[in-house]
Amino acid sequence: MAKGVPLLGGEKESLRAALDRHRDVVLWKIDGLDDEQLRRPMTPSGTSLLGLVKHLGAVEYGWFCDTFGRATEPLPFDEDDPDADLRVEQHETTEDIVAFYRRACTAADEVIAELDVESTGTAWWGEDVSMRWVLIHMIEEVARHAGHMDIVRELVDGTAGDHLRD
Repeated sequence: MAKGVPLLGGEKESLRAALDRHRDVVLWKIDGLDDEQLRRPMTPSGTSLLGLVKHLGAVEYGWFCDTFGRATEPLPFDEDDPDADLRVEQHETTEDIVAFYRRACTAADEVIAELDVESTGTAWWGEDVSMRWVLIHMIEEVARHAGHMDIVRELVDGTAGDHLRD
């Protein structure tokens, strides 16, 4: 059954639950597919399920760790190639990318737990942002891409739905 946002939860608890709900969908959307299916570009721009997972791992690290001055592992961003973080390279395995995503979420969760919603950090473009803003932005980001993954998954094997049902 899908996780829900607590009906009477506090602000940070509710934001975190909303983020986790969408993170769970990301992993559910790749469950049961083989490497070829996960890598298969399904749109003219080359969108693949595994590429979206790679991108989401990078932005988890970027928004939660970089913004708040925490260390990250090397991220697949390239100023000369705006799609580098969405592209799966031949040497990258499914296991590597899923592990990268899980490590990014774990690192992000540590930052979320450590800071309150009023804490501020510096966005990649130089402006100050609050943890509240980053949480809201990442809920939007993950939900948007989970929706993309829903469509791509349906194109790959016909499976549809916005969350796992019991």
